[in-house]
Amino acid sequence: MRRHLSPGRAAGSLSRQSLAVGATLLVLFPIYFMVSSAFKTQSEYLANKWGLPHTLQLANFNTALAGEKFFLRFANSAILTVGSVGVSLIIASLAAFAFARMNFRGKRLLFNLTLSLMIIPPVVMVVPLFVTMVRWGLVNTYQGTILIYSGLLLPFSIYLMTNFFQTIPREIIEAARIDGCSTLGVFWRIMLPLSAPAIITLIVVNALWVWNELLIALVFMQKDELKTLMVGISAMRSRNYVNIPATMAGLTIATIPIVIVYMVGQRYFIRGMVSGAVK
Repeated sequence: MRRHLSPGRAAGSLSRQSLAVGATLLVLFPIYFMVSSAFKTQSEYLANKWGLPHTLQLANFNTALAGEKFFLRFANSAILTVGSVGVSLIIASLAAFAFARMNFRGKRLLFNLTLSLMIIPPVVMVVPLFVTMVRWGLVNTYQGTILIYSGLLLPFSIYLMTNFFQTIPREIIEAARIDGCSTLGVFWRIMLPLSAPAIITLIVVNALWVWNELLIALVFMQKDELKTLMVGISAMRSRNYVNIPATMAGLTIATIPIVIVYMVGQRYFIRGMVSGAVK
């Protein structure tokens, strides 16, 4: 039997659907603008910025790829992203296991202090971080920048992993301990395999942030051979070079790795966000 909604409920459902469609279009519009502009000539872009290209022009991609040290900067971004995500994931998993399954003095206070770091914007920490890195001799090094990125990623990573670890039934852990599994064994053999959705969620979210980050990379990777892809693409727009389609082509190429990472982890991404963020 078909159910009929009352006029009030039907209007409410229609308004929610309209709002969802509008929000989706608002999010997708920058992607449309970037991709469509990448296939336009400079004259076509100036004549019609918002429309579709008349013919697909690949010259902009050749210009972006032929840019100075494009692949070197691509490699720099990949090194920083993989290193930062890997280091932060290892530290966050160990810390989250302690917060979720161990009892020690000051645990709640330490956890709350860690969460409070999530509200501090990175820009306010640039000056003290730069002074510290200069003293340690880590400016213009992969190690120093990876250390900074890892520290900035840790608060959210610890929060997500802790909440996910707390959803794992204690009975599974107690059964493993009865079988003689050590604390490290419980972490490695029980907690991590069951936390695949949260781990993949962190990889996708953190990789997206590090790959697109500009301020830290600009300040702490000042040598030309160490600049990241985002810094290099931003430098394409200078006083004497305002080729917007070529810049959009470079941004389109830079977006491809993140899209691939998301598509690979899409199966676990939503589950990890829901399970890890809501206890």
